[in-house]
Amino acid sequence: MRDRNLADLPEGTESPLNAAVTSRETSTVQMATEAVKHKQCKLAFQPVMQAHPPLGVAFYEGFIRVLDETGRVIPAREFMPQLENTPIGRELDCVALEMGLRTLSRNPEIRLSINMSARSIGYARWSRVLDRFLKKDASVGERLILEISESSAMTVPELVVDFMDRLQPRGNAFALDDFGASNFSFRHFREFLFDAAKIDGQFVRGVAENPDNQALVRALVAVAREFEILVTAESVETKADAEFLVANGVDCLQGYLFGAPTVSAPWKDEKLTKTAS
Repeated sequence: MRDRNLADLPEGTESPLNAAVTSRETSTVQMATEAVKHKQCKLAFQPVMQAHPPLGVAFYEGFIRVLDETGRVIPAREFMPQLENTPIGRELDCVALEMGLRTLSRNPEIRLSINMSARSIGYARWSRVLDRFLKKDASVGERLILEISESSAMTVPELVVDFMDRLQPRGNAFALDDFGASNFSFRHFREFLFDAAKIDGQFVRGVAENPDNQALVRALVAVAREFEILVTAESVETKADAEFLVANGVDCLQGYLFGAPTVSAPWKDEKLTKTAS
């Protein structure tokens, strides 16, 4: 018997593929909702290193994590794509921002970047969280970097530009995430005035051996330089890739070559290492 074609399904019957996708999305939303409700969320921190002397930590990036019902830590890549445009996605943005700001308040020696969605700008709770911490301690804003992806920034560009105009005088920095991954027009750099740009990892992994990606990285660095934007390369996994990136003008490096995201505070471990030595 031949396999039944999806077009042969009775009208109104959901395909197995669609049913599986719907089931997964439902369970993902439920897992995230429970995690927020029961405060089962954490930030994982990854160092972003200076590419040039003194070669120290420039800042850390904070990634939201949730714990499932077994206590297993779930990374954002496994749930945020399904949640980005949902109410619980906005709640997770709030949780990540609040945890990041708390971390900055308790650790005045570090800088920290936190991912945000353009849709969070119009979300009242997210704005209240940010305003509360900035009013309490202005130095927190001066050490906060808000990362927004190309695709997210372009959903509501006017809103993002206005938001940046209001926050940058208070010391907040803004980074363009996934630089090069979408149809972000270079003319928008004049409008957005980003402080930094992070080259998308798909162009960074294996770049030392990939002439096409080498050309793209050089082009992206050149564009950023024209607008006096600091350039970070993410997903740096080998010494050869790091050497190519440094030689071609990248300012900061981030990736497993320098450390994986960890829910423990890496700056505390660094202090212990320095003390021991």
